[in-house]
Parts: sequence; structure tokens; C-alpha cells
Amino acid sequence: MSDALNTLWAIIEQRKSDRPAGSYTVQLLETGQLEIMKKIGEESVEVILAAASEGDERLLYEMADLFYHNLVLLAARDMQFSDLEAELVRRFK
Repeated sequence: MSDALNTLWAIIEQRKSDRPAGSYTVQLLETGQLEIMKKIGEESVEVILAAASEGDERLLYEMADLFYHNLVLLAARDMQFSDLEAELVRRFK
């Protein structure tokens, strides 16, 4: 995992355990998985729209949002980023 992904995952896990006030990650976790999934749907549409009609900078911004929300869903389900990595590695074969 890259340094950026390690840092992001560590922050999500820290927010999940410490529940600091005002944290967007905590707000997402408290809304529940269905709301997180809705947010992933919204972000997916934004990625598609950015890819179709906006520049690369906007596409990267929206993809980062989508990736973040997917990681929050993994955390909400008590999964680890390493679970996703293992699935990707499994597919290399």
C-alpha cells in the first residue's frame, strides 16, 4: 500500500475508534452502511460526469472522493484494506 493509502486508512481507523467530534468520517460511520452506500453511488456518478465532460484535475478529485468513501464502507463493515488487497492479488492469477 502506498504511503498515502496507509495514512488515509490509519486516519479512518483512528476516527472509527476515537470518534472525535466534528469528524466527517465519524458522521458517515454513524449514519450506517446504507447511507455510506448511497454516498458511494453519488460519488460514482460524479466520477462518470467528470470523466465525460471535465478535466483530469476534476476527475482525480472525484476519484479520490469515491475511493475514500469505499474505504469508509470497508471500515464500517469491520473489514481491513488488506482484505481488498488480498482480493486484488487473488485476481492476478
